[in-house]
Amino acid sequence: MATLPENRAAAGILFVLGGVLAISFNDMLIKQLSGGYPLHELVFIRSFIGIILSLFLIRMEGGLQILRTSQPMLHALRGLLIVIANMCYFAALAAMPLADATALFFAAPLIITLLSIPMLGEKVGPLRLSAVTVGFAGVIIMQRPWASAEELQVSRLVLVLPVIAALTYALNQLMTRMLGVNSKASAMSVYVQLAFIVVSSGFFLVAGDGRYAEGLDNPSLFFLLRAWVWPTPQDWVWLVAMGANAAIIGYCLSQAYRIADAATVAPFEYVGLPLAVLWGWLIFGDLPALEVWIGITLILGSGLFVFLREQHKARMVARGPVKRR
Repeated sequence: MATLPENRAAAGILFVLGGVLAISFNDMLIKQLSGGYPLHELVFIRSFIGIILSLFLIRMEGGLQILRTSQPMLHALRGLLIVIANMCYFAALAAMPLADATALFFAAPLIITLLSIPMLGEKVGPLRLSAVTVGFAGVIIMQRPWASAEELQVSRLVLVLPVIAALTYALNQLMTRMLGVNSKASAMSVYVQLAFIVVSSGFFLVAGDGRYAEGLDNPSLFFLLRAWVWPTPQDWVWLVAMGANAAIIGYCLSQAYRIADAATVAPFEYVGLPLAVLWGWLIFGDLPALEVWIGITLILGSGLFVFLREQHKARMVARGPVKRR
């Protein structure tokens, strides 16, 4: 395997913060528009606009020749993973509060920390592993396995969707770190947008007339399969904003995980948690239930501990040999 790019932690952190800010705005728009449009239509329009903007970034980073790759299948797999992550997460948004879905999705940095061991060879000590375990306990609490279907107000399937999204997103970002050795961030962003366009076009050909949405009472499935409609002039403004966001998200996150260690930048994605709570309260009037607050606290606390432990280890290594604990 080729040598990984230089680990530029500060730049990686700035890129991931920019990406998370764009994601929080994007999630709010998706939930806002989910009542009038199918998911695959929103994804298609967003990605079509996003790929145009990404091509401008391609020109800035070296031109169309940087799109050439010796690993097309791995890039295709990475694109498929991020498509699955987005579809699962956005389908959950149609049926549950924004903060709840976001908090469950934020199992992703914990999964990234775990999977960075076998996939990237990064070293994670027992204290960090213990913190990850605490974070997963928060995920379980938010799933409320003791509650009945009536108490949950959403199906168990909907509650699992953000966790599936977290797993596929984590795998995607670890592949970003590996593929970033030989690929520019703008090129990887274009590959992802292409994957979204291909998959959403397939959904349109199969279910674009809404035939499979008839009689569905599950809001997530209805959002996924309802018929395409032409957007209103007012909604086009938000759709264009979503497209610009798609380009920003793809570039910033690809760049963050390309230039910095996954375990270093991943905890900064937790900035999305308070942003999701804020959007949910301001736009939709939702505030998390007690179990969600407990889960958020455990997930956020464990993620911050993992980050602080990583920074402490880096400082100790810089001073000289250190015994791993």
